Amino acid sequence: MEKHITTPITQEITKDLKSGDYVYITGEIYVARDAAHKRMIEALDRKEELPIDIKDSTIYYMGPSPAREGRPIGSAGPTTATRMDKYAPRLLDLGEKAMIGKGKRSKEVIDAVIRNKAVYFAAVGGAGALLSKCIKSSEVICYDDLGAEAIRKIYVEDFPVIVVIDSEGNNLYETSIKEFKKADLKK
Repeated sequence: MEKHITTPITQEITKDLKSGDYVYITGEIYVARDAAHKRMIEALDRKEELPIDIKDSTIYYMGPSPAREGRPIGSAGPTTATRMDKYAPRLLDLGEKAMIGKGKRSKEVIDAVIRNKAVYFAAVGGAGALLSKCIKSSEVICYDDLGAEAIRKIYVEDFPVIVVIDSEGNNLYETSIKEFKKADLKK
């Protein structure tokens, strides 16, 4: 099913998203990768505030290339999500509602998605130049010293993603394999 949603992504939104849905996101989302996630967790360990408002937030795992003239950002393809798996459960428990990346997630992340009624989206790897056309603005908001891994706030319009893991734990990567095998047996 195709759905259009606007950030912030709340539990009311995630409950209506099902594994396999095609979703177009409009609104503000954060961009952060491994180094930024590590710093956020270190800040929490020191009992410091996070540099972003994590409640009902969406974090896109992406490290952009430099912007071309007249554009807010360069190529903006997803990073492999498993690199954030050791950090994601804690951020989900603090209120993060959506993650965008590519690839599988650990059992701990899936459990945290279910526990917090969150969602994991996949963006198409290798389509960074096309995805960047949906990004209308981009600004570094913290950890500027990390360069491409700094935390950014971006504004997206009709940013295309697919629900991989929904708030009930249904996992497209598992169900699609089962469906493929079932269809293959019928041949």
